[in-house]
Amino acid sequence: MKVLTGSKLKDFRTVWLEGSTVKMIDQPKLPHAFRIASFANHKQTAKSISTMVVRGAPAIGAAGAYGIAQATLEFRGSDMKRFREHMKAAEKVLASTRPTAYDLFHGIAAVMKGIKGAETVEEAKRRSVEASNYYAEWSAENCRLIGEYGGKLIKKGDSVLTHCNAGALACVDHGTALAPIRNAHHAGKKIHVFVDETRPRCQGARLTAWEMVQECIPHNLIADNAAGHFMQRGEVDIVIVGADRIAANGDVANKIGTYEKAVVAKENSIPFYVAAPSSTFDFSCKNGKSIPIEERSEDEVLFMFGKPDGIMLGRPRVRIAPKETHARNPAFDVTPARYITGIITEKGIFKPSQIKKLKK
Repeated sequence: MKVLTGSKLKDFRTVWLEGSTVKMIDQPKLPHAFRIASFANHKQTAKSISTMVVRGAPAIGAAGAYGIAQATLEFRGSDMKRFREHMKAAEKVLASTRPTAYDLFHGIAAVMKGIKGAETVEEAKRRSVEASNYYAEWSAENCRLIGEYGGKLIKKGDSVLTHCNAGALACVDHGTALAPIRNAHHAGKKIHVFVDETRPRCQGARLTAWEMVQECIPHNLIADNAAGHFMQRGEVDIVIVGADRIAANGDVANKIGTYEKAVVAKENSIPFYVAAPSSTFDFSCKNGKSIPIEERSEDEVLFMFGKPDGIMLGRPRVRIAPKETHARNPAFDVTPARYITGIITEKGIFKPSQIKKLKK
């Protein structure tokens, strides 16, 4: 893997298809090394999703879409019955990687729908590449529009609190929660951003802070449990986060720790917004209790990321707890709709009670 020293985020998309190879920014290596990872087949791409080489709901959706395209391109022969069996198996492999992020299933379904009705394997291959690229472009455009709508919510001189990483790295481009922040910054509103570190994988410290540096946006990294302090002191004007799945009633699943930020924001009368494209809405989920919550390895809590001896480790390796200690590691929590001021989408800004309009 080539290290692209000095590369800027704006020079790359987070994930793309090049021939039959899926390429993506290798996010566990950030912020100390910028590398492009390559995956030759759909099983490798599936592993890149489960191991979080790529992460963030829209980016996962695009990776899933590209993985389906890869699966069609891998098939050898012209037997349509065997091809359909092959695709069914590939769909299962990709869909099993991350259970909470709904964009994954949306992206997979979009390409599977694109190849439905193809009369030959070659036609299916052509359609799959077209459908996956279209899906990625559609996703990126949705995020750009989220930036336009959400940017209007941020006033001149505002301090914005965000949690986890919902920037361009979490999407094909632009970001969800960070898209309005970018929009406001580029409009010259002289904003400031509080970046939650977001334990245990520290996506805020490693990724959001890196994106802020790339864009020259003034920011401070804070410990997760410091957010309430700054809200209480009146130093936070608005909170904007992303989402991994939104239920029909407006409950939102997002990175663990989001729920407590929403509660504290409500207590301090600070508007709390969720930024997400329509692909994140799961109207088959009646409410947040129906959303599956991924629980990841305890090692992510027991060990810490770091850069010992100048080498950024791709996975947690510095133990911070006694060897006898075990951990629980839910990757997401659910924020009830009553704590959410509004949801910023590519169609506009909606109150949780209004999102049924999006279903149409």
